[in-house]
Amino acid sequence: MLTLTCPCCGISACETELAPGGEAHLKRFGPGSPDADFESYLFLRQNSRGVHFERWRHAMGCGKWFLAARDTATLEVFGTYSAQTTEPPADIIAAIRAKRPDWSPA
Repeated sequence: MLTLTCPCCGISACETELAPGGEAHLKRFGPGSPDADFESYLFLRQNSRGVHFERWRHAMGCGKWFLAARDTATLEVFGTYSAQTTEPPADIIAAIRAKRPDWSPA
């Protein structure tokens, strides 16, 4: 079972208490953007096997959104961090590289 620690309230919660929100760190395109950019935002996702950055909401707890870095194949969690962060923190990247030396951000 997947267990994540909410960085907002500090509670470790299993996936039944959380709501997934899809891929993190997407560049969003608004009105006036080219159709191709908006289409890629809506439909094209990396969905890679391995290290993945995701959005989660602590639905049965504080209700706040946060981001998590985890391995989609093993469910290993490398860390969680605030949803207001625009890129993964250095300590999360270091934790990933410590266990996956050949990993590089896509």
